[in-house]
Amino acid sequence: MPGLDVIEHVVVLMLENRSFDNLFGTLYAKSAEFDGLSGEETNPDGGGQPIRVWTTPAPPNVMTLPNPDPGELFTDINQQLFGQQMPLGQTPTMQGFTTNYAKNAGDPRDIMHFFTSDQVPALSTLARNYAVCDAWFASAPCQTWPNRFFVHTGTAHGYPNNSPVHFPYLMPTLFNVLDGVVPDDWAVYYHDFAQSLTLTRLWLHLDHFHLFDDFLDDASSGKLPSYSFIEPRYFADLDWPNDMHPPHDVGYGDALVAQVYNALRSSPQWHQTMLVITFDEHGGCFDHVPPPAVVPPSPPQPGQLFAFDRLGVRVPAVVVSPWIPKGTIFRSTVAQPYDHTAIIKTLRMRYNIQTPLTARDASAPDLRQVLELSAPDDNRDPVAARAMAANPAGLQAARNAPLNDFQWAMHESAAMLAPLGTGISIDDHVRNLSTDQQPPVPAAQNAQQAAQHIKDVLASMDLPHAGQ
Repeated sequence: MPGLDVIEHVVVLMLENRSFDNLFGTLYAKSAEFDGLSGEETNPDGGGQPIRVWTTPAPPNVMTLPNPDPGELFTDINQQLFGQQMPLGQTPTMQGFTTNYAKNAGDPRDIMHFFTSDQVPALSTLARNYAVCDAWFASAPCQTWPNRFFVHTGTAHGYPNNSPVHFPYLMPTLFNVLDGVVPDDWAVYYHDFAQSLTLTRLWLHLDHFHLFDDFLDDASSGKLPSYSFIEPRYFADLDWPNDMHPPHDVGYGDALVAQVYNALRSSPQWHQTMLVITFDEHGGCFDHVPPPAVVPPSPPQPGQLFAFDRLGVRVPAVVVSPWIPKGTIFRSTVAQPYDHTAIIKTLRMRYNIQTPLTARDASAPDLRQVLELSAPDDNRDPVAARAMAANPAGLQAARNAPLNDFQWAMHESAAMLAPLGTGISIDDHVRNLSTDQQPPVPAAQNAQQAAQHIKDVLASMDLPHAGQ
């Protein structure tokens, strides 16, 4: 086993809001080695009758299920897992997904839908040709922001939801830990906005933020940094969202997966690269495996309602490297299951960084176990996504769609960043935010207006922006 020393470039692509069963439930037949769907899993309808998991060939409306967007608040997820919003010491039954979805104006049958491998061919091909983890959980039973904070900082700092925003977010980050330690630095590559910009300690490192096209160029020219974090397109603007966030078409996210992989596969740095593809949280989509308990990142903050002592729902996680045997299925070999802090642990182990960010990443497993080959193997199946038909009318309708909660939180966070484009010092801005002197948030009726606001803020900060 070669170990992590063969890896010089770690690339993470974190997509949005899909459970393991939703995308990978039938990747392999259910067995002791692969905890997928049997086809008999159910949740009750309003009358107590079972609704079984189901799938169907892919007309366009199926590719956007579930639609509307499921509930993602901490209380929603509790209901999905336990059947009630504030459980006390219970074991999750995983029987509240349909009830919660119906409460949020959705057809309860839609939340039990899952995709087949043919419908997400790029992601499925990578999972079969490299390594898939069938026991990787979101770091918390919470929304996007807390889980994205976990991959960057090892904690959500006590915040279970995206909103209200709590600027400044002062948690130490993995990026700061890597500064001056890794040989080739780090970068965040984004399409329209980087949610990671909400982390205050990164405001001194804005030169590390680049558009996704720069990632493609860096991969092609052999200039990848030691650590790359890729954020998808969150808004309908110049193109479709490719984050897979319901009800965004999963085909565009699958195309992004193929684009990232093929850029790395043809890079001169390929044999020294590990790609991790995962999802921040399940987004309300059904999964049958109860999330386990976990080490909290730290003692609770004053007024904190949740101890962050249990994991969120399972999410897809694929690890790609030519050092991985084809068809690998893996789980944690230590007491703590895999969650997003395994990425922090892997980078700390690779670069001999002994001090953890939190107790969570201190206890996390790393990814060295999947690197089992004695030499790189490039004999893998080609990876391609489904062709996406042009649909200008649909794209305009998506631009005019109201914001989901995550999009609104990013629009709001752009407003919190806006003073940095006016010449105020970072110290003064942090001081203002810490004393509740928060800037106003402009109105945004739809995705296009929010996307334009974000572009304006990024331009004022001399950051690259979509359409530039």
